[in-house]
Amino acid sequence: MLFSLKGYNALITGGSGAIGRSTAIMMAMQGARIAISGTRLEALKKTADDALEKTGQKAEIFECDLKDSNETACLFSRVEEKLGQVDILVNNAGIDKDKLLMKMTENDFDEVLDINLKAVFILSKAAVMAMSKRRYGRIINMSSVVGFTGNPGQVNYCASKAGLVGMSKAIALEYARRGITVNCVAPGAVKTPMIDALSEQARQVFLSKIPVGVMAKPEDVAYVCAFLASKESAYITGQTIHVNGGMF
Repeated sequence: MLFSLKGYNALITGGSGAIGRSTAIMMAMQGARIAISGTRLEALKKTADDALEKTGQKAEIFECDLKDSNETACLFSRVEEKLGQVDILVNNAGIDKDKLLMKMTENDFDEVLDINLKAVFILSKAAVMAMSKRRYGRIINMSSVVGFTGNPGQVNYCASKAGLVGMSKAIALEYARRGITVNCVAPGAVKTPMIDALSEQARQVFLSKIPVGVMAKPEDVAYVCAFLASKESAYITGQTIHVNGGMF
């Protein structure tokens, strides 16, 4: 099987969301043993159940609040204690707190960066410490098209997603010779519950900006993550793969 992940263990944060769920299932289908983290236990259980139904393998659940630096710092070691070595880290968890700059509070800004950027720093640090000894690892960070284009009302979110790109490039350069690759995936408009909640007019505005004329499915992002997690992607590091239908 091309891009087989058989024998590898993967930790995927934000495993309760649409992209996290699809990525977990996709990697499980390729043979990886999966751990998912998040705070919404029932949604995490749904991901685990979906993985079991489609792959015969149930994902291991690890509750973790990424706003809490202490909890975040312990997550990687907790997963390794349960699964053994973690070969693949997908930093997928993210939140938004959208407001125009004049109405955005420091707390709005800090909370988004704490989860979207600082937690990735903490987890990546734990990951490279372990992966360096084994001289193998894959770190995949979930950026966004708005980290490149900007978006009104998302100063905090755009800053966090752009920050991921710079941080990923730096980590990639530091650990390339130890067999660790670090890349970003930057989705555009993905069909998720957040998009479904928009008005029809707002959805049409999104669609008008997408040359291929349709929104991405979560699986479109998951396919790219599965490839970047594979041994076949060994010569790709410090890069951002855009999954946006031509928006950017």
